[in-house]
Amino acid sequence: MKYRELGRTGLKVSEIGIGCEGFVDHEGKYTQALFDCAAAAGVNCFDLYSPSPEVRSFVGGALRGRRDKCVIQAHLCTTWKDGQYERTRDIDEVRAGFEDLLARLGTDYIDVGMIHYVDSLEDWNGVVEGPVMEYARGLKAAGRIKAIGMSSHNPETAMAAAKSGLVDVIMFSVNPCYDLQPAGEDCEQLWNGDNYEKPLVNMDPEREALYEYCQSAGVAITVMKAFGGGDLLDGTLSPAGKALTVNQCLHYALTRPAVATVFAGAHTVEELERSLAYESADDAERDYAEAFASFPKISWRGRCMYCGHCAPCPKGIEVASVTKFLNLAKAQGFVPETVREHYALLAHKAGECVECRACEKRCPFGVDVVANMREAKKIFGN
Repeated sequence: MKYRELGRTGLKVSEIGIGCEGFVDHEGKYTQALFDCAAAAGVNCFDLYSPSPEVRSFVGGALRGRRDKCVIQAHLCTTWKDGQYERTRDIDEVRAGFEDLLARLGTDYIDVGMIHYVDSLEDWNGVVEGPVMEYARGLKAAGRIKAIGMSSHNPETAMAAAKSGLVDVIMFSVNPCYDLQPAGEDCEQLWNGDNYEKPLVNMDPEREALYEYCQSAGVAITVMKAFGGGDLLDGTLSPAGKALTVNQCLHYALTRPAVATVFAGAHTVEELERSLAYESADDAERDYAEAFASFPKISWRGRCMYCGHCAPCPKGIEVASVTKFLNLAKAQGFVPETVREHYALLAHKAGECVECRACEKRCPFGVDVVANMREAKKIFGN
């Protein structure tokens, strides 16, 4: 296992870390096995966003005897209400969530306290000007967290955080499809088909600038969604029109400036082992250039491109966003907590659709929008 500096924090992390999918799935029964497998391979870091008391307790059990060998990235601003995960900016909930986290993990400090899911400048400004950042800075001053982090999908917001000097680590979604997309607060632009018609070397300039600035400023990037939620590994789901391998996705992320580690999502030990095999892969197995060059021309007929041509909806539904979250849930075979939370933040839900089909008349790709709204209502419950 190779290790990298975590930016200016003074910490060193394995270039492959563990995402929390395996901790959340299967009622936590694979948690101990995942930690055992990771430790044997030299993995020393993991990310934990889940506020589930059971999940935190499972992870705490697996950490016994290993705390001093682990770099923990865990998220502030997540809370557990009525058996559900929620993002919060309520400072009382943030404090209670952090104390619960420490107690259940059996530790008195967290290495990276990650301010959770900041995708808009408005939200970022609220974090900075409100009690959340003050609380995080107090935790750092007291040694209860070693570094302050922030998770985001928006390069504009992430750049603001990096330039503020307040954030030491940014958790960011990095893969060769997302990197083509322009900055924005809405996820639908991640799959804009026009960008996939261009050479993949034409990275979005704001994303490129973010990576380069973080490298120069000593702000570490830890990677989420290196596999695009698994879509990039499946040729039928990949927006590139062709499947990539685990090694290619990992190598792409690890060759971006400022990247310290990739938190590889793993539902099982076997999935984790596929990511760990990167360390012994040869150059040919890691090389993604030929695969990128051979991406076919993509036909999107019948598939939502999240282009926004369907707007405006008379009921105010963000059709593209609803469809995006629907497709994420379908690709996973269940509704992940983060997808459910993102959907819950939408002002208007699929169930409000009156089936006027005005959106379908404007759609350049012939998408059956009404069918998607019906399915989304069924999956998400509203």
